[in-house]
Amino acid sequence: MYKDMDRILKVGIVQQCNGADVEQNKVQLKANIELCAEQGAQLVVLQELHNSLYFCQTENTDLFDLAEPIPGPSTQFYADIARRCGIVLVTSLFERRAAGLYHNTAVVFDSDGSIAGRYRKMHIPDDPAYYEKFYFTPGDIGFEPIDTSVGRLGVLVCWDQWYPEAARLMALRGAELLIYPTAIGWESSDTHDEKARQQTAWETVQRGHAVANGLPVVTVNRVGHEPDPSGQTRGIQFWGHSFVAGPQGELLFLAPDDKPCTTVVEVDLQRSEQVRRWWPFLRDRRIENYGDIVKRFRD
Repeated sequence: MYKDMDRILKVGIVQQCNGADVEQNKVQLKANIELCAEQGAQLVVLQELHNSLYFCQTENTDLFDLAEPIPGPSTQFYADIARRCGIVLVTSLFERRAAGLYHNTAVVFDSDGSIAGRYRKMHIPDDPAYYEKFYFTPGDIGFEPIDTSVGRLGVLVCWDQWYPEAARLMALRGAELLIYPTAIGWESSDTHDEKARQQTAWETVQRGHAVANGLPVVTVNRVGHEPDPSGQTRGIQFWGHSFVAGPQGELLFLAPDDKPCTTVVEVDLQRSEQVRRWWPFLRDRRIENYGDIVKRFRD
């Protein structure tokens, strides 16, 4: 277990284009993870559902064949990489829990290759080209940070990033940073201005979670165009733009929108302590007046 809080954490980011060949995607992921490790990364974060194309553009029961048990073949594959590289690794897998019961699950491996923990995506979208409710059951293990040899990780997944409640609950359980494996992009019919608004909102809300909780945020998105197999849309242009923000929302790193990116970013975890002293938002919360937050709406 980690003890020294006065430290710099080197975070590796793997923003990747994927194709239809799962094994080839994994070969490329392995190479990119190893590159991060060679550059000194202690923690490496992958994008959402990184083994395959983003299959949720259509509703197709055959695609449940992509799911795997946990533990299973993919967890063994990534465990071996984490162990050999001596890194903590955040993955994002399509979990087969039982016949007809599937989750969008982040699995975290510690540097010895053991499974440190998992998080099942809680907020499940159902929008055109993002038909995730067809595939995924909402998570049932709550907003629990995962303890690793590099710190306590508040791992969430994609659509969770729009919800301040999720970030806050991770912070209240002692998460030292918030991590979001992601798959988000543009529909080609949107105007340039609308695309800019969407991306700006996406970045802003997550930097807001950093500010409100005094925690760094690591967001890793996929990149490149993935066609719609049904032909009903022109597919999704995943916008990349992976980033790392500090506990005041300051950008420490921003990846390009239009190409893969593998890099290592230094994050000062001790800085959160100072920021929370300057901006004591947790101290000033009026918890006795927040009961209505658990209602769907205040009529």
